[in-house]
Amino acid sequence: MGKGIEELTTTKYLIHAQINANGIVEKPDVVGAVFGQTEGLLSNDLDLRELQKTGRIGRIKVIIHSNGGRAKGEIVIPSSLDRIETAILAASLETINRVGPCEAHIKTIKVEDVRAVKREQVVNRAKEIYKGMMEKVTPESMKMIEEVKEAMRIHEISEYGDEKLPAGPSIHTSDAIIVVEGRSDVLNLLKYGIKNTVAVEGVNVPNSVANLTKNKTVTVFVDGDRGGELILKELMQVGEVDYVTRAPKGKEVEELEKEEVMIALRDKVPVEQYFANSKPKVQTPKVEDKVTLMRNVLRDLEGTGSAEILDDALNILNEVKVEKLYDELKTANKDAYAVIFDGVVSQRLVDISVSKGIKNLVAFKASEIVKRPDKLRIITVN
Repeated sequence: MGKGIEELTTTKYLIHAQINANGIVEKPDVVGAVFGQTEGLLSNDLDLRELQKTGRIGRIKVIIHSNGGRAKGEIVIPSSLDRIETAILAASLETINRVGPCEAHIKTIKVEDVRAVKREQVVNRAKEIYKGMMEKVTPESMKMIEEVKEAMRIHEISEYGDEKLPAGPSIHTSDAIIVVEGRSDVLNLLKYGIKNTVAVEGVNVPNSVANLTKNKTVTVFVDGDRGGELILKELMQVGEVDYVTRAPKGKEVEELEKEEVMIALRDKVPVEQYFANSKPKVQTPKVEDKVTLMRNVLRDLEGTGSAEILDDALNILNEVKVEKLYDELKTANKDAYAVIFDGVVSQRLVDISVSKGIKNLVAFKASEIVKRPDKLRIITVN
C-alpha cells in the first residue's frame, strides 16, 4: 500500500478513485487539487487538511501515467472515519474539475473495507491451517475423536418423565419441542446442536409426552416410513401437535446428515396441512391436463438423473435412477400408466413400455424410433 498508507494504523476504509486529465499532470498537482478544491466544500469536521493533521485520513497516494498528451491514474485515500463520513469524503472528490492547468475528471470507483479484506485473509489462512492439521490426523486419532464426541453426546442426553424417556437437555426449559421416535434420533439431533427433543420409544405415546405437548409448541419429526405415520396418529389422539416433518423417503431420523435435518425442520408444515396433503388423489385428470401435468413433472426432474413411474391419476408408484429404469420396468405392475424421466426415449424403452401396457413415455428428447406403436404416446418437453 505504500509508506503513507501504513502510517495510518487505524485504517478502516480505502477510497479508490480514478482520475483523467486533458494534459500532463504530476502527483503534486493531483494532491494539491484534492486539498485545494475540497477546501470549504464540507464542514470543518471533514476538512481534508484537518483530518490529515489529526490522523483521521492517511497520506494520499497517487499513481499517474501520461500518454499522448493525456494523463490517467488512481487516487487512494486511507480513512479511519466512519462509513458515512468516508462516503461523503469519497463523493466530494468528484467535484474536482481541474488539476494544475488542465481540465480533469475524478470518479470514485470503490470504497474498500480494509477490515473485511483482513477477515477474509484470516478465514482463508485458518482453512489452510485446519487442512494441515487434519492431514496429520491418523485414522486412529480420528476414531478417538469420534469416540470422545459420541461420549460427550451420550453424557449430554437426559431423561424425561416417569418413563425416563431419552431427551435433550433443553426439553424442560424450551417453549418449543421436537418429538422423535427413539433414543438414536435424540442422539443424532444432539450432534447437530438440537437439544429440545424427546423420544416416545415406541408406537404407544407415553402419558408424560402427551401431557408435555399441551403446554409446548410441538413439532413431530418422524422417519420416512409407515411407522412414523402410526406414531403421529397416536400422538394426535392423546396430545396436541402443531407441526409435522418427516425424514426423506426410506430414511430414518437417526441416519440423517446435518443438512438433511435442517432442511426437514425448515420445511415442517402445520399438522392440518400435512393430513390434507396426505389424502389420496381420486380424481383422474383429463387427457389434455395430463399432458401438461406430465410435462411439469418432467421439468421438475431436469438435471436429477431420476425417473418416476406414475399411475392413471398421476400418483407416483416408484422412483428410480434413469440407469436402472429399464430393469425396473421389467417388473412394473399393471397400474403403471406413464414413465417420466430425465433422459432420452430409446427404442429399447419403447419396446419394454409397450410390453407392460404403459401409455406414455415422457422425456426431454427422443432418439430415432423405428417402431412407434399406436398405443404408446411419446411426449417431449416441446
